[in-house]
Amino acid sequence: MFDVPGVTTDQIVAGLGLTIALAVGAHVLARELRLPSLIVLLPAGFVAGAVTPVVDPDQLLGPLFQPIVSLAVAVVLFESGLGLDLAGLRGHTRRVVRRLILIGIPTTLAFAAAAAGLLLGVSEQAALMIGAILVVSGPTVVGPLLGAAGLNQRLRTVLGWEGSLIDPVGAIVGTLVFHAIVSGSGQHVLLFQVGQFLASLGVGLAGGVLGTLVLWLLLRRLSLAEVLGTETVLGTVVAVAALCDVVRDDTGLIAAIVIGLALANLPGFDLPARRPFFETVIQLTIGVLFISISASVTPASVGAVLLPALGLVAVLVLVCRPLVALLSTLGTDLGRGERAFIGWMFPRGIVAAATASAFSVTLVANGVRGASAILPVTFVVIVATVTIYGLTAAPAARLLGVTGASRSRPLIVGGSEWVIDLARALQAAGLSVLMWAASPRQRRRIEQAGLELASGRLLPAVTDRRAQIEGVSIVLLLTAEDEFNALAAVTLPDAFDGDVYRVAHPHQDLEIVAPFARESVLFGQPLTGIEISQRHRRGARIVTRPASAAQSDDCLLFVVRAGGLLAPVTAAGRPPAREGDRLVLLEPPVPAPPPH
Repeated sequence: MFDVPGVTTDQIVAGLGLTIALAVGAHVLARELRLPSLIVLLPAGFVAGAVTPVVDPDQLLGPLFQPIVSLAVAVVLFESGLGLDLAGLRGHTRRVVRRLILIGIPTTLAFAAAAAGLLLGVSEQAALMIGAILVVSGPTVVGPLLGAAGLNQRLRTVLGWEGSLIDPVGAIVGTLVFHAIVSGSGQHVLLFQVGQFLASLGVGLAGGVLGTLVLWLLLRRLSLAEVLGTETVLGTVVAVAALCDVVRDDTGLIAAIVIGLALANLPGFDLPARRPFFETVIQLTIGVLFISISASVTPASVGAVLLPALGLVAVLVLVCRPLVALLSTLGTDLGRGERAFIGWMFPRGIVAAATASAFSVTLVANGVRGASAILPVTFVVIVATVTIYGLTAAPAARLLGVTGASRSRPLIVGGSEWVIDLARALQAAGLSVLMWAASPRQRRRIEQAGLELASGRLLPAVTDRRAQIEGVSIVLLLTAEDEFNALAAVTLPDAFDGDVYRVAHPHQDLEIVAPFARESVLFGQPLTGIEISQRHRRGARIVTRPASAAQSDDCLLFVVRAGGLLAPVTAAGRPPAREGDRLVLLEPPVPAPPPH
């Protein structure tokens, strides 16, 4: 165990355990309340820090806290880089993202610094530091809000890229401002600061290239299992980020996001598929960081700045961000609603909290007037912006008409005759159907039926981030290989965000995996894939009918809701049909007329 002056080992263990428990509990509570997790995490950490001393990270970890935060944020940004698709960043979309960074950072810095100086009465140096800290947003807050809002693809691309890129760039801007304030000399010269920024950018890019090359050699040349491969990726990202931070402060953030971008977009990378484990690490890291940082904010410090800090929030939300969005979207083909939503989405997140925590202590020690207000002001801005945008994102998206298509898009795996008949029926019910089959004969049959065929292998077609942009929301495993269906039904949910269903095995007690997963088994006994195929060969047909026109002897397979949502019948039960729904039925063959 390491020693921190004035803190016992038992206090450190209790503090770490309580911090992790609070992080997990906040995530669970947020899920149950259907709120962004930050709305619960920040108050939880704040209250914990007020009622117990063992959660305060500065007391528990001392000088180790800030380096740990920096490396943890680098891992978070690496994960966000994995979700950025260069193919989607083109034309007017690329122009808007570029402007949001180049225009947004200086504009936000100027507005935030001016408002902080006027409303908080702090010195020019402290106001400038507050402005530099608040230029960032971040994927940890933007991503969940975009998902909850159900935005169209272009807005998700624009805001996702902005949130991921503005964090490392903004962190470097904040670092340069911090060093200029601490030095207090001629380093305020603009040309010098531009040179320092370019030097930091160069170190971060060089680190990103180095990390990408190392991972290319390790992942391409060595046959690493999934666990070891995931460990290698995480270890390389942390090591490269640490090396860059040693050379120049906060350049590890740029290196991390560059590595993520490269791994997601360069051909030839076969990344380990340990997505659930990796997402668990990221979620737990975010929770621990926010609990720890908010615990270091005292109620007295927040109370002293609460009203002027809320005034600063009003300036940022109602004046600054709409202006940045207006300037960034001028002359582009974005619609009015899309421009308005960009002007109503800029929450602050983990990088703002981390930089405020790191810089404020040193500035207070250097006697900068008002420096003690930097962390509580940042805390109030984070809580207020996350709450405002978190509660209004979905209603605003619906009001402005910028939500994405809510209709289900099934990927049907299989190519037998009854499966193609089902695909045609779903298409007739108004759904956009995508199909995949391994057999060349079945693939030709799908193409001859005029149905859309997914290319390549099944797992990349479903789980690749760029493939998911096409909107696949549900996978139906309908091949004649029951063991394949069962195995894929277990494997795909770990890497695919939508629902995965399979046809029932003819002998349920002999299934090799997950015989208990009744919710994912389509139709159920006795309506297995083999049974449907046999009935189809005897003349049964898969048809669609209005909910009011179904016959009692028809077998219900799916309900297509009036809004385009696909609800399957499973072994666990059948969805109720409502007025306006269409039913997908297995209709028995028409009886032959009696002989004369």
